[in-house]
Amino acid sequence: MSHTRQTPPSNARDPDGFPVRGLAVTYRDGHRLDRHTHPWAQLVFAASGTMRVSIPDAAWLAPPTRAIWVPGGTPHEIEMRGTVAMRTLYLAPSGADARLAACRAIEVAPLLRELILHIVRLGMLDIDDPAHARLEDLLVDLLAAAETAPLELPLPADPRARAFAQRLLADPGAEASLAALARGSGASLRTLQRLFLAETGLSLDAWRGRARMQQAVVCLSSGGSVTSAALDAGYQSPSAFIAAFKRTFGVTPARWRAG
Repeated sequence: MSHTRQTPPSNARDPDGFPVRGLAVTYRDGHRLDRHTHPWAQLVFAASGTMRVSIPDAAWLAPPTRAIWVPGGTPHEIEMRGTVAMRTLYLAPSGADARLAACRAIEVAPLLRELILHIVRLGMLDIDDPAHARLEDLLVDLLAAAETAPLELPLPADPRARAFAQRLLADPGAEASLAALARGSGASLRTLQRLFLAETGLSLDAWRGRARMQQAVVCLSSGGSVTSAALDAGYQSPSAFIAAFKRTFGVTPARWRAG
């Protein structure tokens, strides 16, 4: 597994000059950008492939239908799941928009997707250019108005619970019971259950269920069938998976994918 820091271009200027910079790079499966921070806000987006994006207290899986907004100064790390065509944007710090103050996953509508790809092709937006300034205004408005994607996974702070969470995230669909997975973790299952509830607000069962739904969304977003998504998420019965998915999202997996 590769470990690389990702740093925004050093010649981005604030507040005038180049407030938005684009980066296009393709990463291999398993490549990881170790935890880092920078003053620029970052829109972490992949035109293809899936990324796991983590901040100190939460994690998301990001298929091409969603992006992760990371405000400037937020420590974060990114792990590639499969080959990833990253098309990311950096926004130089200037008058902070209160609508973009928090880290979150956003649904990438077609217009936002095309705007991201267009800015990446340009390489940078110069606000001294009126056309570029209009693109920047549109970008900020679309990001602020974008629907927040569900299933943020809060991460526990206790080292034993955090290590257990990482084990579950590595294979959300694992068939092993929680009791079996807890062996060798340095804490009893009962202790882990108490820690997860206290530090994430979710029971351990609910947390694992949310991780599995994240995995299912990635499979569906990549064109997988409902049956494939069920198996990826650890469900042996497609009907049980469909029922769980509908409870979570309010629609069936087929309707979600069609939408």
